[in-house]
Amino acid sequence: MTARHQKALMTSALFALNAWMLSCTGGTPPPPAKGTPAFYWTAAKETFAAGDYVKASDHLEQLAKTDNEYIARAQPWKLVLDTGMAKGYMILADCFERGGFANRTNPTPFRRQMSQFRIHAGQYAVQAAETMFRFREKNKDPEIVLEFTYPTGSAAEIPQLNKISQGILIQEAELEAVERKTTQREVLLMTCRAVGAPDDTAKTQELFKSPPVKVPRATFLMAFAEAFYDLSSLFGPKKLDQPQRLGVLCKEALAILREVPETKKTKDLKAKIEKALKEAKIT
Repeated sequence: MTARHQKALMTSALFALNAWMLSCTGGTPPPPAKGTPAFYWTAAKETFAAGDYVKASDHLEQLAKTDNEYIARAQPWKLVLDTGMAKGYMILADCFERGGFANRTNPTPFRRQMSQFRIHAGQYAVQAAETMFRFREKNKDPEIVLEFTYPTGSAAEIPQLNKISQGILIQEAELEAVERKTTQREVLLMTCRAVGAPDDTAKTQELFKSPPVKVPRATFLMAFAEAFYDLSSLFGPKKLDQPQRLGVLCKEALAILREVPETKKTKDLKAKIEKALKEAKIT
């Protein structure tokens, strides 16, 4: 057998081996290498679908702050996710604050949990503002593309929040479920606002049946201007008392308003934001 024939046989054998291996695995390509943009994008989709929004936010953070092929898709998603998470933790903290006042015999557990949730809310709020700044700098598209699935969870009220506000402590396992449901609920409601359908989960769900969802830029931005103003109260003197961070949220909201058409709604919101800045003595 000539060397040429031997080489041909070896090539055929390798080809057959590769074909056999692919057939055994169903022809599925290997998963993205850990640490690559594709890895973080895949992980974000998986954790978001599982309702683990903390991990999904962490994965998206790796994509939203650096130049990569997924940044244009990751930033809008992270904005919705982090803003909703911030609002969820804000609500939880406020419930525990009221619970601490209601339970005069044992307010300490309520105040401890309030403090922890308020810190979480502040962290997500600042992350959202930072992402929005980078997003506005890079993305000038007239339509914003949302490439994620309809969020997990329900917009229904959560009964346990009323119990907490009345000063009734709940078990740790139950609290974990309440935390998850509250943050999922607010991510869902933030998604509704981001697509221009506030509180209308049916309309929003219908939009997500034909992905990707495209939203007019002004509609998308206005939802966050309102959300940032709302979240800025976290940093007021009666809560976290961090006026500089209050300024970050309010100034980013004002920057957003400069990019959307002026209406009575934008004028009213601008006046509220400027009042908040003045009261906090932020120039």
